[in-house]
Amino acid sequence: LSPWCKTPCQAGFCPSFASFAPETKLQRSITWFSILRLSCEKHSDGYVAYPLGLKGVVVGEGDTYEEALADAKSAIQFHIETFGKEVTLGETPVLEAFIAEAGVTV
Repeated sequence: LSPWCKTPCQAGFCPSFASFAPETKLQRSITWFSILRLSCEKHSDGYVAYPLGLKGVVVGEGDTYEEALADAKSAIQFHIETFGKEVTLGETPVLEAFIAEAGVTV
């Protein structure tokens, strides 16, 4: 199932997503998508979001969590359109992400 709706998705195609997705250079008659995991951090001056496991550097920012995610999604789409969908094909997918603390001497 798509994470946004209850419509069954098959082989990377989501009929519901295709109905409202904007046209892109990569899109032909159907919309293909990859689910990426993003990290979103809250800082004193806003939020920063970035995808895990994407080849290259992509960052989104915003005053709210939602704005940062939307900006990151837009940046990811631009990155894919510019460098090809191969950037989503990491050697191994990120299954889980953890936040850890480490002490260092400064």
